[in-house]
Amino acid sequence: MRALAGAAALVLLLTGCGSAGGDAGGDRTLTVYAAASLKGAFEQLGKDFEGDHAGVRVAFSFAGSSDLVSQVQQGADADVLASADEATMGELTGDHLVDDPRIFATNTLTAAVPPDNPAGVESLKDLTRAGVRLVTCAPQVPCGSAAARLAEAAGVRFEPVSEEQSVTDVLNKVVSGEADAGLVYVTDAEGAGDKVASIDLPEARDVVNRYPIATVKDSEEQRLAQEFVDLVTGPDGRKVLAGAGFGKP
Repeated sequence: MRALAGAAALVLLLTGCGSAGGDAGGDRTLTVYAAASLKGAFEQLGKDFEGDHAGVRVAFSFAGSSDLVSQVQQGADADVLASADEATMGELTGDHLVDDPRIFATNTLTAAVPPDNPAGVESLKDLTRAGVRLVTCAPQVPCGSAAARLAEAAGVRFEPVSEEQSVTDVLNKVVSGEADAGLVYVTDAEGAGDKVASIDLPEARDVVNRYPIATVKDSEEQRLAQEFVDLVTGPDGRKVLAGAGFGKP
């Protein structure tokens, strides 16, 4: 009888522990879709979030904002989405697929070149020289839209040898030596360390991308999703983002 009572008590104890774990988060996954340029900062914020939420894992999907928006429109299982500009997020608000986007960071473009800068790029105008292999993002991607606005504001015309689907792909072309220069965000050039050199573009300072973040309406983890948004938009998130080179909202 004592053995049976002990076993029953053990079952109750384990059941009670399971319930407590469920209330504290349990084995749950928060899925965050985020623009490729946010990778370093968001991975750090994901670790911070997991540290404060026992039993919760943050799973990221990083890609070009337009690709992420398309996936959410097609029913992808995402809880949070952070894009690199307001236009792409606007597609989801227009479809009533996200809740109240909040701006949490800003970013601008720079020219990333190989460390030895073989094409001698020193200015925005140099990116238009014949023979300079320039790579940009595709026009529908936020960094591509920014590049188009930059060209229009500066009165120049870019003729890229390749248009990529994310800023990470542009950077990789420069790192691999397939491009003489790539228009990327200042945060990506900074994050690449000594793999690239960055050419300051004064003209780009007035072409600013504002980054919005929102919870996805169909998320089954609305409370966790909102808490992650609060982390990103709060003082701790601002500190991590500033450390990665992002500007204030």
